[in-house]
Amino acid sequence: MVKALRIPADESEPITELEVSKLEDYQAVVGGWIEPVDVAELGVTIYVHEEGLVLDLLFNSRATLLWWYFVPESRQKAVLVGPALIVGLPDSGGDSTDIPTHVAEMLADAGIWRVEAHVPGIDQWYANQRTYDDYFEALVYAMVILERWEEIDDIRVVPAPPDSGEALAGGVIPTEPVA
Repeated sequence: MVKALRIPADESEPITELEVSKLEDYQAVVGGWIEPVDVAELGVTIYVHEEGLVLDLLFNSRATLLWWYFVPESRQKAVLVGPALIVGLPDSGGDSTDIPTHVAEMLADAGIWRVEAHVPGIDQWYANQRTYDDYFEALVYAMVILERWEEIDDIRVVPAPPDSGEALAGGVIPTEPVA
């Protein structure tokens, strides 16, 4: 059995944890033939319906934004539709593995997130005081900033610290660089 998450295309439906073991389990979640989309940086594979676009399945904004955020070359080029199943990357035998625990918690559990931006030539990351209680809401804001704010070269979504410190002019908070 492989531990997985199901991300419905309908945002009003919650993300759910489940276990899958055979091809039919994967197909039952996505509603047909499966197509894998690897997100190596996150250590997961997202499965969607192979013919989802042809069948005009509902746009899955959460799965798409996750893919776009971690795989920049996919941004604005393709979308994921229909329900998505997320498992860990395949092992050396090609079999799916459990979704990493920290990824499952990040996507399915409540938390407080903030978006930080990086400006070229400066070693620190900047954030405002806005926080999000849903990882996907933070992703939306991050992707909008990245597309619209020309002065930045990178963006990240991180857990918000309990005390976000003193803000600079305009409410911007410098944060420690990541090693």
